Amino acid sequence: MAVILTNEAFKAEIERLKASEHVKLARKEQRLKYKQRQYLYALRNLEKRGKLLEANGYTLENMEAMIAQAEADAGALETEEA
Repeated sequence: MAVILTNEAFKAEIERLKASEHVKLARKEQRLKYKQRQYLYALRNLEKRGKLLEANGYTLENMEAMIAQAEADAGALETEEA
């Protein structure tokens, strides 16, 4: 048999649960799992992007060279503006 709550009893139960240490603990665990899941998805996305880059001929070595060139170009632009 289902228990029917009045509006006041319903609101009181919500307030009681919101103040419960067990609810707070479970929420923290839920946040932790959500953050871990998001991190996992981000890593999977990076792996997929890395495979695509590799298929297009990029390597860690030539990517480092491209970064160094971009930094050198940015440094040259800064000295021109000064």
